[in-house]
Amino acid sequence: MGIRIGILGYGNLGRGVEAAIAQNPDMELVGVFTRRDPASVKITTKGVSVYHTDDAEKMTDKIDVMVICGGSATDLPHLTPKYAELFNVVDSFDTHANIPTHFASVDAAAKKGGKIGLISCGWDPGMFSLNRVYANAVLPQGKDYTFWGRGVSQGHSDAIRRIAGVVDARQYTCPVEGAVASVRAGENPELTTRQKHTRECFVVAEEGADRDRIAQEIKRMPNYFADYDTTVHFISQEELDRDHKGLPHGGFVIRSGKTGFDGEHQHIIEYSLKLDSNPEFTGSVLAACARAAYRMNQEGQSGGKTMLDIAPAYLCAQSGEELRAHML
Repeated sequence: MGIRIGILGYGNLGRGVEAAIAQNPDMELVGVFTRRDPASVKITTKGVSVYHTDDAEKMTDKIDVMVICGGSATDLPHLTPKYAELFNVVDSFDTHANIPTHFASVDAAAKKGGKIGLISCGWDPGMFSLNRVYANAVLPQGKDYTFWGRGVSQGHSDAIRRIAGVVDARQYTCPVEGAVASVRAGENPELTTRQKHTRECFVVAEEGADRDRIAQEIKRMPNYFADYDTTVHFISQEELDRDHKGLPHGGFVIRSGKTGFDGEHQHIIEYSLKLDSNPEFTGSVLAACARAAYRMNQEGQSGGKTMLDIAPAYLCAQSGEELRAHML
């Protein structure tokens, strides 16, 4: 029997985790837990049941790791600590500024239950975080740059859809090519928010809606668009469904640093991702982290953790001997 996984929440991310489990022979999906009517939720994995979230607490002896697939704004701050006392848990909390507070509450709950509470797993925070840390450790004299995109921002797309007169929308975050080129050239530019990224919006408006008003509401929206050069395109629902149905994303983490007694030698470390499906890739990271959480707990560890606390070997299905022979 493999590592027994539960999925709490079955949206795009939950489906991504389900697909990832199917690719990992050492894992077994035990159940999907939802706040909806379980009878209304159809999953892909045959022979696996869908339960209401209220039933999760009765299944602590059947699940090794619960992967919590909720939103960072309102779901994860209370769901992850709640379940960290009962299960080893993994989440993808991605509100960077609130990570210390979230970590503290999960850490307390996980220690109380003797479990692992692994938070903020994904690609940023997550894989990008690891690369920032590795690059800073190797090049202590230097500067970090993170660029995101070109990709769909689900939160920004949702913010547009809440504007009166908007039927549907997709928003793309786009790195400014000149800024990326300057960083790669080792010029170490000082870049404002506006100089690093632009935002491109594709909007379906209600018939007869004031498009100028909608465009201005988007461009002036604080915390989302006001600090960026933003382009708004109005298109039909058919065009949106045809050309913008996917959820691609990606980006770059770049560290530009110097070595030598006089700093005479320049070095660039770059890590990049180009993702066809943001939720499927994030789900794949969560699955690997579930393996790590299980192994760490089996060794007697407990409490809050992030990907910065995981030795790489814990993420991999291969044994230490296989990793040393083929990956090192």
